[in-house]
Amino acid sequence: MAGGLVALLDDVAALARLAAASVDDVAAAAGKASAKAAGVVVDDAAVTPRYVHGVDPKRELSIIWRIAKGSLRNKMLFILPGLLVLSEFLPWVLTPLLMLGGTYLCFEGAEKIWHVLHPHEEKKEEPSSAQGPEAEKQVVSGAIRTDFILSTEIMVISLNEVADESLVSRAVILAIVALGITALVYGVVALIVRMDDVGLGLAGRPSKLAQRVGRMLVVAMPKVLSALAVIGIAAMLWVGGHIILVGTDDLGWHTIYGWVHDLEHWIAGVMPFADGAFEWVANTAASALLGLAIGAVVVALVNLVKRLVGGRAKH
Repeated sequence: MAGGLVALLDDVAALARLAAASVDDVAAAAGKASAKAAGVVVDDAAVTPRYVHGVDPKRELSIIWRIAKGSLRNKMLFILPGLLVLSEFLPWVLTPLLMLGGTYLCFEGAEKIWHVLHPHEEKKEEPSSAQGPEAEKQVVSGAIRTDFILSTEIMVISLNEVADESLVSRAVILAIVALGITALVYGVVALIVRMDDVGLGLAGRPSKLAQRVGRMLVVAMPKVLSALAVIGIAAMLWVGGHIILVGTDDLGWHTIYGWVHDLEHWIAGVMPFADGAFEWVANTAASALLGLAIGAVVVALVNLVKRLVGGRAKH
């Protein structure tokens, strides 16, 4: 028994030394994994501010902090252990799971485009600040549930980038990604929702420069939010389409990705001076178009099911 304990402690010490020795590699892998999840991160940052719309400004940061804690709890206590188990014992599930997440991203992007092209009257709800603490609690719970879906996508995408690493390295890398992404997203969200207040505060100061900067912030923030929403849609379609594109190739269906590679090689032959920039643009554009096509099909199917279910409910 004692010998087994000593052996276990030796193994733990060896793993600790290995983790310490490869900290640079882990940091680099975490950065690479986080970059691949950019589309979902942008969408997360664009979606979250709506949860504090109409809230008393004094409560905004408190609510964002509660959502951020719930997001980190989702990642560290539920998503991370589940994905590590799958990657260790059922690694073949990761590619289909990743493609499923990519399809969801395509659906989200295409659905937002559909709503822009076919706007409909939405029911106006009373701000949670006017409804009381219980309504505020429900808003936070709803935001955390939505975050669970987005966080799962982020972690699956990140895991796919480091699937060849050891179990300990995967765990450390994903923990770093979870902490970094959560801090980034909710730090940006906090900055966004309070920027108007900062602008108004600066506009009220005696300094003309401060007043000018304050007015610029107040005027710019709606445009920033609009731009962030557009970038989020484009990023979702690109990332979702690319995930599916690579997934089909990994599963042995090489035709579609073969067409994209042919396009890249053709561009490289026509514009060798571009140093790969136009090849990347071609790959990104092809991924976005594929994402839009898949998303449009899913949106059409979802709307069809809604109409069928609604028709049956009336009868």
